[in-house]
Amino acid sequence: MGSHLVYQERVEKFLRRVAESARSVLLLDYDGTLAPFSAHRARAAPYAGVTGILQRIVDAGRTRLVVVTGRNADEIDPLLGLRSPLEVWGAHGVQRLRPDGVCETQLIPSRVAQALNQTKHWLDDEGFKELVEIKPGSIAVHWRSLNGAAMAAVRSKILGRFQETRQNCLTFLEFDGGMEIRMADLDKGDAVRTILEEIAPDVPVAYLGDDTSDEGAFQALEHRGLTILVRPRRRRTLAQAWLKAPEGLLLFLSDWAEATETSGRGGAALSSVIARPHVRR
Repeated sequence: MGSHLVYQERVEKFLRRVAESARSVLLLDYDGTLAPFSAHRARAAPYAGVTGILQRIVDAGRTRLVVVTGRNADEIDPLLGLRSPLEVWGAHGVQRLRPDGVCETQLIPSRVAQALNQTKHWLDDEGFKELVEIKPGSIAVHWRSLNGAAMAAVRSKILGRFQETRQNCLTFLEFDGGMEIRMADLDKGDAVRTILEEIAPDVPVAYLGDDTSDEGAFQALEHRGLTILVRPRRRRTLAQAWLKAPEGLLLFLSDWAEATETSGRGGAALSSVIARPHVRR
């Protein structure tokens, strides 16, 4: 049996569990997963068709739908345009915005806040102010709008500064189109672990993400649920599977919606746009 067929059976088995379960959990990154990257972050609309399928999943009433994002939590609902607010974990898990509008924010230690403030002033002094996004517990520097040479220069300068100061309370993470300087010892994996503590052990859970910032979430869910890398091209990852965006993403979400709209039928077979990833052992 080919490796693709083994993979397809694995996903279909998972979706049958979703169909047979009274409750399920679907965790989704936003930028690069539900939406293509955009140089204008405020206009990063989801892929065509995503909002409608997610609304079907919400309307079925059997899935806890959660967005886990590097963005500020309050940016997601206006972009997605669903009829009711979702649960959103923002700033890589620093924020938790509940559907009722209550937002909980992790306490930022004073030494972290001080180190981030110093970094912000340095970025401003270097002329990078227009590239900077300030978030709870982190600073993102977006260079997607720059040409290759300018991007490389900004990246080199920031890395040099980070290595020079060696502030152990901060870490940095490169993402598709920029770099984030943030509080160490807190990532999307912590959000996933909190959610897992809140649900029964037999509830099916899946996480879909695209970037290196999602690897902590893949690892947290490795032995508990289904983890899927969503990208136009696959890369080395801890995720168990790869979906090509946007075609594979839309098919998977449609299968999930069908699984929760029916009872006992399981998910429909997925398309051949889905393939096995390079999985790190």
